[in-house]
Amino acid sequence: GDHLKAASDLGLPLVAVGLLYAEGYFRQRLNADGVQEERYPPLDPLGLAMHTTDVQVTLEIAGEQVRINVWKVQVGRVPLYLLDTNVEGNSPEAAAITNRLYGGDTEHRLRQEMVLGIGGVRVLRALGLQPQVFHTNEGHAGFLSLERIRELVASGFTFREAVESVRAGGVFTTHTPVPAGIDRFSPELMKKYFGTLAASYGVTFDDLMAIGSRDDEKDGKFNMAVMGLRLAGRANGVAQLHGEVSREMFAGLWPNVPQAEVPIGAITNGVHAPTWVGDHIAPLLAKSVGPVWDGADEASWSGVGKLDPAEVWAARAKGRAELVTFVRARLGDALLDPKALTIGFARRFATYKRATLLLSQPERLRKLLLDPDRPVQFVFAGKAHPADQPGKDMIRDIELFARQLDVGHRFIFLPDYDMAVARVMYHGCDVWLNNPRRPLEACGTSGMKAALNGALNCSILDGWWDECFDGENGWAINSADDDPDTGRRDQREATSLFGLLEREIMPLYYDRGNDGLPHGWIGKMAHNWKSLGPFITAARMVRDYTTDLYEPAAAGSRLAAADDGAPAKQLAAWKQRVRTAWPVVRVVEVHSDTTPANEGDLRHVQAHVQIDGLDVSDLAVQVLHGAVDSEGEFVGSPNIVNLGFVGDGVFEATYVVGEAGPYGLTVRAVPAHPHLVSPVELGLVAWAG
Repeated sequence: GDHLKAASDLGLPLVAVGLLYAEGYFRQRLNADGVQEERYPPLDPLGLAMHTTDVQVTLEIAGEQVRINVWKVQVGRVPLYLLDTNVEGNSPEAAAITNRLYGGDTEHRLRQEMVLGIGGVRVLRALGLQPQVFHTNEGHAGFLSLERIRELVASGFTFREAVESVRAGGVFTTHTPVPAGIDRFSPELMKKYFGTLAASYGVTFDDLMAIGSRDDEKDGKFNMAVMGLRLAGRANGVAQLHGEVSREMFAGLWPNVPQAEVPIGAITNGVHAPTWVGDHIAPLLAKSVGPVWDGADEASWSGVGKLDPAEVWAARAKGRAELVTFVRARLGDALLDPKALTIGFARRFATYKRATLLLSQPERLRKLLLDPDRPVQFVFAGKAHPADQPGKDMIRDIELFARQLDVGHRFIFLPDYDMAVARVMYHGCDVWLNNPRRPLEACGTSGMKAALNGALNCSILDGWWDECFDGENGWAINSADDDPDTGRRDQREATSLFGLLEREIMPLYYDRGNDGLPHGWIGKMAHNWKSLGPFITAARMVRDYTTDLYEPAAAGSRLAAADDGAPAKQLAAWKQRVRTAWPVVRVVEVHSDTTPANEGDLRHVQAHVQIDGLDVSDLAVQVLHGAVDSEGEFVGSPNIVNLGFVGDGVFEATYVVGEAGPYGLTVRAVPAHPHLVSPVELGLVAWAG
């Protein structure tokens, strides 16, 4: 939703497609034992600002022609189309495809993804829409690329030609830092649903399976992320650290390519500020940053430093009081103190997020809660996946601790987490707590929403906080991710967290001036806004997507489609020729100077490269140079310079040394073509030596 709202604000010509879940996400309640129970009340689309359309498409799923109706939600200027199989004439099994988010087994998931991906493209065509760029978030909509390939094959393209056309306008965003978070389907399941469809893509079923397979997964399952990466020309993670993790996780798809050059970038998530900033804070930002503070630049955000501290603290107190009132209305009077330091934790209860980390030292926690002079109170909220028993156990443990009579007034679990609960917590919490196991948090955006409301983050350096923490805009829990013992690591990180609470956070909050204001805390709030405000908004995120991915992909898509697809067809033929000839390409010898260098020195390198079967224009010969360690490995990313061809297989270049000290280089050959997105996208590299 934040992506669509920001796209609307910026005037980006975007259309979105999703599924309409008849029962939505579950409603949560806790039983007498503190255990999460799920309810699935049916949604009323007409009561949710949705409108019916006259569009209906069909899709063959395991031999049944499944009818798909389409609902429309207008998100500002961006239309969102939601697909619904709960349609008269469908079998009960087909009608249930779009029943629940996270509902059903793996086969149910596959059926949902066929409706979203294949059905989604057909809906766009029925609406008369021809997007130049298709952006899939995770593999859930990945089958849209197969549908686009089917369209092109039906018009006369070969499979390889269609792939190049589809890749040109494809963007794939991965949202998980662990293989377990990726949808994978068995060969038997794929055969059931795609066995008869493979021919429409111009390939055999085995060739289709190869699109989603990787050599290091021996079970032969079809990996949706692997397919997404292979059929999209551009890919990204959702934070800088997550980009690094993703390059490591998927490095096997590009053999011989240095991990740093694996073609997966990063665009850090952002949040739609007007949606999440409370009415108690928005006037302060409008006055200090400007009337259009969402997406404002650093210079504009610096204006928050001029706000009256009393006014800032009054706004913070108002948000906290709003939270206390909300909690008391739901759970009973005498809960929480509107003046006490309030710490929030609200998110999906996955085990890696460690919602119960504080409970690992219960007496230390109890001492914080019961401090008569400097009390601390905690508010927790969140849902566990219905099939995630460890996540449910965490909720139970927190709820049972909250039911203890001596601490229950200052340690709260708010059931049935939704946007209303989230908003009031973002508005009212002084500190936002986040303690995942690094680096398992892809990005995390709850801390961004809290920060825009003046809350200070206390977090492990993971996800967005890894790149946004500057030492002064919140607190960083020391991470022990180098410790292979999970239990010991949890204990070490819990100790770090308690140390921050006891020695830094509590004292700063309760350090009051003669006017009763915590000036140190308010100054930290101002720095929080100044340092984070320009970066953590969805406006910045969507601008980054537009500049870095959408515009280049749109240009590539237009180029690939020109002259009835001639450029895509030519690129497919060129890639096949290069793949066939590449085994004989090798760097035969290199002449260079690798003695210790002074910054600014000129160095010459010459290489003889065997390129039998290829033209000189089919490849680039490059020198990678830079500072090296005692083992001869590059320190950081090396500089890359292309060598010029001088004849008889000889390439040479002169380059400038970047820094003094031990210096190294190596030479390689990579494919070169003006229509490649990345020189390493084929995974073909010939290294010297």
